[in-house]
Amino acid sequence: MKLSVVIPAYNESESIPQTLTELAEVLKREGIENELFVVNDNSKDNTLEVLQGLQQSIPSLYFETNEGPNGFGYAVRYGLERFSGDCVAVMMADMSDSPEDLVKFYKAMQKGDFDCVFGSRFMKGGKLIDYPFVKKVLNRMANKIIQMVMGIRYNDTTNAFKLYRKETIEGIKPFLAPHFNLTIELPLKAIIRGYSYTVIPNSWTNRKYGVSKLKIREMGSRYFFILMYCFIEKYFSKGDFKKKW
Repeated sequence: MKLSVVIPAYNESESIPQTLTELAEVLKREGIENELFVVNDNSKDNTLEVLQGLQQSIPSLYFETNEGPNGFGYAVRYGLERFSGDCVAVMMADMSDSPEDLVKFYKAMQKGDFDCVFGSRFMKGGKLIDYPFVKKVLNRMANKIIQMVMGIRYNDTTNAFKLYRKETIEGIKPFLAPHFNLTIELPLKAIIRGYSYTVIPNSWTNRKYGVSKLKIREMGSRYFFILMYCFIEKYFSKGDFKKKW
C-alpha cells in the first residue's frame, strides 16, 4: 500500500530539510513505499530552492507550487487532489509531527483495515512538547464543543495529523474549508459519512524555526461555520452522503 504524505509549506526553508530527511529515513527503514508531496504555498522565502536541492537526495520527494488562492486549507486541498498513493497523511512542515507516529498510523490502518486513522495528543500515550498554554486552553475548549455538538468521543478533531485511504478522501468531497478549519472538516465528514476509523496517541512538538501560520483570532467563526455545516449534514441529510460500499 503506497503512502502519500501531503505537506503544506509556506516560508518553511529552515524547518523543511529536517522534516523531509527524517521522514524519508524512517519510511525507508520501514520499507514503506511512499510519496512525499510538498505543496509550496507561494512561499516568499527560498523554500522552493531548498526543495529543489532536497530532491537530489530524497527520490520520493515531489513538490508543486500552489499559485493561488493560498492558505493552509487551500494548500492541503491542492495536495489531496493530486496525490498518487493508496492512502494519504497530512503532516506539517515544521517538525511538529513525528515520522514514527506516521508509521504507527500506517500499520494500524493495515492491521485493522480502517478507512481512517486519527491521532490524539490528549489521550493516554499522547505527548505535548512546549505547547503554548493559551493555545492548549483554546484547543481543549474547541474540541469539547465539537464533541458535544457532533455527539462524538474523539477528543482531538483539530489535530491536522491524520491518515485517510484514497477512497475515503474521494468520499468526503467536495471540500469547503480554505483555512485551518479544514482540519475539522475532513474527520467530521469521514465520521458522519460512515467511514471506519481508529484513534491512536501521537506526539506534538512546537516548531524550532519560523512562526505558526495559525491566527486564532481569525479562525473562530470559520471553525464554527464548518462545525454547523457538518452538524446539518449529520442530522438533516437523511444519510444521503453515507458510505455506499
